[in-house]
Amino acid sequence: MAAFTFLQTLQGEVARMQALHPDREGELARATALIVQGMVVPSATDAATGTVLSSDLQTMYSVNGSCSCQAGQHGRDCKHQHAWKLYQYIARKVEEQTAPPTPEPLPALGEAPASANVRVTIAGREVQITLRDTSEERLLARLQTVLAQYPGPASPAVPQAQGQGQGKDFCQKHQVATRETTKDGRSWYSHRTDDGWCKGR
Repeated sequence: MAAFTFLQTLQGEVARMQALHPDREGELARATALIVQGMVVPSATDAATGTVLSSDLQTMYSVNGSCSCQAGQHGRDCKHQHAWKLYQYIARKVEEQTAPPTPEPLPALGEAPASANVRVTIAGREVQITLRDTSEERLLARLQTVLAQYPGPASPAVPQAQGQGQGKDFCQKHQVATRETTKDGRSWYSHRTDDGWCKGR
């Protein structure tokens, strides 16, 4: 658990408890001081047992329902027990706050009134995309958006008809039809381009 989160929770909870129980203000303050100073730690072998260091830093007391200090041995509550109980309470609070929320079960999916499948190529890989909607009109609009993002391959060139382009009335260079021109007794076939007239040569 994050130390800042623990101490922040400790501060808030102790302030709330002291406001509700003014008669326990001193008890809560002493327990809080032991925790803040790092003198309260859980046992490495038993989660229900805590170890609290004495104020003179000389003795470690074991706390689990009772305390091994002198007051605890006479059946009295002591600051070590108060500190360990407060530590456990704050630890549970922090755990509740940091626990991930339980995911809600997903609702059962019925058959969509309108659906469409399309295969597109993304990053060189063919991917099938399924679109579902409650409106066919809206579905088609979404489909057009997808197809616009991933255009299909260009259509292959249509082969020329047998015999096309074999005569003088077709320019093999620009793949367009030409027309016959007669002038001064001479005839030729040509067509206009951006650079002038082309005679197919």
